Amino acid sequence: MKERHFFTNYLKNQRDFEGISLHQADLQGLNLQRINLTRADLSGANLKYTDLSGACLAQANLTNVDLTKAHLVGANLTEINLIGADLSGADLTGVDLTNADLRCANLNNVNLSKARLQEVHLDGADLSGAKLCGATIVNTDLSVADTQEICLEGSQQCELDETLSAHSPHWVSWSG
Repeated sequence: MKERHFFTNYLKNQRDFEGISLHQADLQGLNLQRINLTRADLSGANLKYTDLSGACLAQANLTNVDLTKAHLVGANLTEINLIGADLSGADLTGVDLTNADLRCANLNNVNLSKARLQEVHLDGADLSGAKLCGATIVNTDLSVADTQEICLEGSQQCELDETLSAHSPHWVSWSG
């Protein structure tokens, strides 16, 4: 689906774009609040300054996406693939990142206040200057990421005794 057709449908109040392919789409600066992009392929897309507040991006592929200064307040990012994504300066207040893959992602100065980070993969991620005030961090190893000047005030970190599955029966592989 071409970008123009996609956005035209969004303006006509269509919000369900589950499974859509918008590979390398330029969606910079668009207001896409409360959109459903579950299992969508947005790999390589330009989403700078885009407002995705309240959106559902569960199990979506956002590999190498540019989300610089994007707004994702309260978004559902469970099992999302954000490998190599640039989220510098983005507002992710209150997002759910359960089982998210953020390996090698740029999270410099990102706002993750009141976010849920459970079983999140952060190997090689840059969290320098990130704000995790009031965040809930469960079975997520922050030591594998660059955490210079990170703010953890009021956050809760814990390790669960029981092993949680990091795989979903609905997970889609985005290799290649």
